[in-house]
Amino acid sequence: MCGRYVSTRRPQDLVDLFDVTRWDFDQTLEPSWNVAPTDDVWSVLERVERDTGEVTRQLQPLRWGLVPSWAKSLSIGAKMINARVETVAEKPAYRRAFAKRRCLLPADGFYEWQAVAATKTAKARKQPYLIAPGDGQVMALAGLYEFWRDPAVSESDDSGAWWSTCTIITTEATDAAGRVHPRMPLAIAPDDWSAWLDPTHEDADELRALLAAPAAGHLDARAVSTAVNDVRNNGPHLLDEIAGDHAD
Repeated sequence: MCGRYVSTRRPQDLVDLFDVTRWDFDQTLEPSWNVAPTDDVWSVLERVERDTGEVTRQLQPLRWGLVPSWAKSLSIGAKMINARVETVAEKPAYRRAFAKRRCLLPADGFYEWQAVAATKTAKARKQPYLIAPGDGQVMALAGLYEFWRDPAVSESDDSGAWWSTCTIITTEATDAAGRVHPRMPLAIAPDDWSAWLDPTHEDADELRALLAAPAAGHLDARAVSTAVNDVRNNGPHLLDEIAGDHAD
């Protein structure tokens, strides 16, 4: 799974990198070295403009943890931060979004935890690792998004009624990530960004073909401090490697 990741790029940089054509400059998110479920995160998506019919590529904040349109409560999102690639096109919670509402979630890397067995002098524990591209490039994580209206809000009042949420698609782990945890987030290759984001592209088989193994052998993993375990901790110090531990 993917339960934490790193997202520190400025929105202006993401606009340039992903060829975004629409972004509300009033929308800002702080850099985060410890993105956690239910946080707002940057997403790149394409929408059809109602007035012109034009498809525009947008940079939008979404709440991490997908809430299906039929859900009764926003709280379900905390349990739906990941969607398995093997079943994403068929599961009721994700299939509509897979067909029409796909996005990219920019990340500098992600965290996974490896179980460490107990010894005579130490208890069993879980060691966090940062897994990231060795070349420092942004990972465009494959995501889905949904719109949910809070049924507790009056039909005559749309203020605060609508939520935009997302999930990250995961696959079997490869590269250094596979030595830490059996699952990992999927990244979309730059050449496939347009095909993945296109809201008119609904061929399930063609879309599945875009979900290939990420990074193709270019991911590194390094042990980091257990400070990342606490969502209240944030800052670049969370990326510092612990001497003596390295998954290579």
